[in-house]
Amino acid sequence: MNTIEDNLNQRIGARIRIERESRGWSLSDLTERAGVSRGMIHKIERGESSPTAALLARLSGAFGISMSTLIARAEMQEGKLLRFADQPVWHDPQTDYLRRHVSPRSDMPIDLVQIELPAGSDIPMPASAYALARQLIWLTKGELVFVEGDTRHEMKTGDCLELGPPNDCRFINETKEACTYLVVRLNTPPA
Repeated sequence: MNTIEDNLNQRIGARIRIERESRGWSLSDLTERAGVSRGMIHKIERGESSPTAALLARLSGAFGISMSTLIARAEMQEGKLLRFADQPVWHDPQTDYLRRHVSPRSDMPIDLVQIELPAGSDIPMPASAYALARQLIWLTKGELVFVEGDTRHEMKTGDCLELGPPNDCRFINETKEACTYLVVRLNTPPA
């Protein structure tokens, strides 16, 4: 791992600790809510372990925020212009999934995130990762299978899918080439 990735993982770990403590939760409380071991959460919070996409989805879902929001809170500064070179990029150490937060941090209730999903990848995301949001997936390159509950969506370049109510899902690349997609997330306030 390089220094930039180490630094981002440390900021993500610190942000997870801040989110947990701001809710008055112990490590055991977060373990119970997220279904992630206490030891793993402790290692992530201390920056000793690189969290996977699946782990971040479970942790952010336990907080009632998106993975995008969690990473943005860890990484981004306020401002109207977020230059390409300054856009936070996160690498899943388990799958080589690359996530780029495209939209600037602002009071607008929208996030734009670009994902590059390597060939042969299968990334599960729990329904809790989609709470309090409406989302679109726009496939900009390649092919993607998106499984939403019991429904399988086979997407080709240019296709755009509106997600239904929060459901356990999977992002699958069954091809031999990486695919790229944009997630457009409209965050909705709690009722």
